[in-house]
Amino acid sequence: MNDGPALKAAVIGSGNIGTDLMIKMLRSGRGLEIAAMAGIDPASDGLARARRLGVPTTAKGVEGLIALPGFDEIRIVFDASSAGAHVANARALAPYGKQLIDLTPAALGPFVVPAVNLEEHVDAADLNMVTCGGQATIPVVAAVARTAPVRYAEIVASIASRSAGPGTRANIDEFTQTTATAIESVGGAERGKAVIVLNPAEPALIMRDTVFCLVDAPDPQVRERIAEAVGQMVADVSAYVPGYRLKQPVQITAIDGPVRTLVGERPVTHQVTVLLEVEGAGDYLPAYAGNLDIMTSAALRVGELIAARTPQEAR
Repeated sequence: MNDGPALKAAVIGSGNIGTDLMIKMLRSGRGLEIAAMAGIDPASDGLARARRLGVPTTAKGVEGLIALPGFDEIRIVFDASSAGAHVANARALAPYGKQLIDLTPAALGPFVVPAVNLEEHVDAADLNMVTCGGQATIPVVAAVARTAPVRYAEIVASIASRSAGPGTRANIDEFTQTTATAIESVGGAERGKAVIVLNPAEPALIMRDTVFCLVDAPDPQVRERIAEAVGQMVADVSAYVPGYRLKQPVQITAIDGPVRTLVGERPVTHQVTVLLEVEGAGDYLPAYAGNLDIMTSAALRVGELIAARTPQEAR
């Protein structure tokens, strides 16, 4: 627990993700104070909950946030709206010097996956949290890539349809594009591809993620190190997302014959398959909404580190 005053933060977006993040921040006790929530739907459950919990609110979006008393004291703004809205929100907030943590796939700032590259970008003006699928799978790609060259990586994120709110559904195209780009730039794959599946099953299933990597790993010791690296990375992510776990041991399968990947002819000897499960903490939605939980948990991790590095006199 941090000594002295907490760093004040606001949340834009009163939907599933924004509300879950607000609740997590209220429970965190690690140097962050939720000072405001802004939405655009006066009747949203998120704004109603915020009011009941004593959090200042506005239903007038980013302009309403700027007009709230105490706005000048806010240092961090978490944006849980949509990719298109974040562009406008970032433009409106630019004159005020706030640090933005973007939970949409807008990708205006550098991609941040806490277990992989948080230290590199903690001081950026606008940090992008990629996507739920990216937060779940890019750590695994990065773990494999640190051990053997990843020629191609493909991830499939399957989430319960009931956990996908309007913002998530509006961002499907951005999800696939942003995640694929981050698989390459953060995960270290030469080429990446992302697929999202909205599973309508009832009862709702918790988030499942599959990672396929084509690698050149002819040495048995290298293959052993791949499995070890993935296991360590899963432990690192589960430190801030407790419901994140391997569904079964890492599978490394030999490939017979030449393989032509999307980046052309490359030496590929093995396929690495990693099956993951992400169970939510149940802070706002039920446990099946691991896709929501991993985004808000990762964003909170970033905010807590920023708070820990901010001198008391600057709060």
